[in-house]
Amino acid sequence: MQVPTLYAPWRMDYILSLYKPDSGECFLCKAAATADAEQRRQSLVLWSTEHSMVLINRYPYAHGHLLVAPRAHKADLSELTEAEGLDLHRQTAAAIELLRRAVSAQGFNIGINLGRVAGAGVPGHVHQHIVPRWAGDANFISVVGQVHVVPQAISQLYDILAAAHASHPI
Repeated sequence: MQVPTLYAPWRMDYILSLYKPDSGECFLCKAAATADAEQRRQSLVLWSTEHSMVLINRYPYAHGHLLVAPRAHKADLSELTEAEGLDLHRQTAAAIELLRRAVSAQGFNIGINLGRVAGAGVPGHVHQHIVPRWAGDANFISVVGQVHVVPQAISQLYDILAAAHASHPI
């Protein structure tokens, strides 16, 4: 029996990044510093506030996987000011509402990995994952093949979410 091949060429960038020496550049800090619309699009930043930003995860667990992060480079929730912590929560709620409206998400997995041993890919900059879910979204390829299928290009998802946010800012 021939095993089918599923190509995910974007994944190689992520794999290679795991083996590079730490460049000291934090992609979340870089995203927080983006100024113009094109830079924001390339960094996948959907919106930002004084204290937080919401962006699409470039290496998603599932379609619509978003990150919510403080703009300040802080490693732990305990380092956040009260205003930063409250805004992180508010932007998480706003991102959930956006995903409900824009991609009809039916449920969500929300989590924070603190520290490298907990799976944090960026242990120096705390961030929250919002993974939308749908009934039946785990199919045979996910269960048997241990493969995640992302059904839409990130650039298309950006356009959908940015338009939904622009038409009804949260």
